[in-house]
Amino acid sequence: MNVKIFTMTHKKFDEPKDSIYIPLHVGRAAADDLGYAGDDTGDSISERNKYYGELTGVYWVWKNVRDADIVGICHYRRYFLNQESELLSQKEYEDILKEYDVITSNDLKSNKSYRELYEEAHNIEDLNLTENIIKKKFPEYANELESVLSGNTGYYGNLMVTSKNLFDSYAQWLFSIFFEMEKQIDVSSYDLYHQRVFGFLSEQLLKVWIQKHNLKVYEGIIGITSEKAETTEFKLAMAQLVKMGKISEARQMFYEYLKLRPDVRLELSDLRGEIPIIEQLLYIAEQEQERGITGLNRNGGDLNAWIVHYRRTQQCLADLSSGEEVRQEDISYILEKNVSWVMCKVMMMNDIGEKITNQQKNETASL
Repeated sequence: MNVKIFTMTHKKFDEPKDSIYIPLHVGRAAADDLGYAGDDTGDSISERNKYYGELTGVYWVWKNVRDADIVGICHYRRYFLNQESELLSQKEYEDILKEYDVITSNDLKSNKSYRELYEEAHNIEDLNLTENIIKKKFPEYANELESVLSGNTGYYGNLMVTSKNLFDSYAQWLFSIFFEMEKQIDVSSYDLYHQRVFGFLSEQLLKVWIQKHNLKVYEGIIGITSEKAETTEFKLAMAQLVKMGKISEARQMFYEYLKLRPDVRLELSDLRGEIPIIEQLLYIAEQEQERGITGLNRNGGDLNAWIVHYRRTQQCLADLSSGEEVRQEDISYILEKNVSWVMCKVMMMNDIGEKITNQQKNETASL
């Protein structure tokens, strides 16, 4: 069998050595050439990448790949793995698809419905329009659509591997919806992040389509090889401002950037969980500066060192407040590193707030 797994990318990356993984530069029509095959040849919508994200690659595979029995979509930093944490091989894909119809990401669960989550992050009118178009064009999907939108689980990343026949069937259904939607939607006022409206909407529509066709799904293990490029760049910008001592400017930029790219702080983007720590460190540093307290600056203007210091201090405070016997090494660290009362207060208040939030979540889950 001929298996082709297209690795969607908009940047240079370390390509898998296995030849079944084929880098595909999405949005190449409006970008510098990376040296990979692009989605701007043949039948293409590459120039609309800012609205579709990786879906311009999905469209290209649908319309231009004719010699594959199995096709799949991965990302430059997200891949399907086996139990040994290795990229799935051709044989493994073939074996899985002998028993299952489609391979997807795992079905993530939330404490809110998809409608609620979408409304919090995007323009709910776009989801409403999508729903209306589907009910008009494909009324037979109404039950599955309602089930998915009111449910609290979903796939993510538009990651999938299946037969080329099923892939084409899904793509034809999906783009018939979005091309109709393009005639009715106005995203001219959206920022660059929210303009990618069709990419966001498609993640749940995959589940709608799968449920409607009663397909047998294999939820694959997803390996993330690196942080999102935008997250890494954001951290570097923060580090540079901290190094220059421009703490207030860093805090201002922090919140301005998150308004434009709220995705950089998501768990799947911020793999090391550093964005919330950076937020707290910037606040602490600003408060210390205003009060003339040395505190963090005693450790120099190295943001990475600050993050390490934050985590060590957090552990010390947790130990000291545990009610167990006080460890001298915790006391010594707090004193030697000149941990300020400001830092202690902020971190302990955050810890209390987190415990209250977790308790509320547990109580809600038990209802």
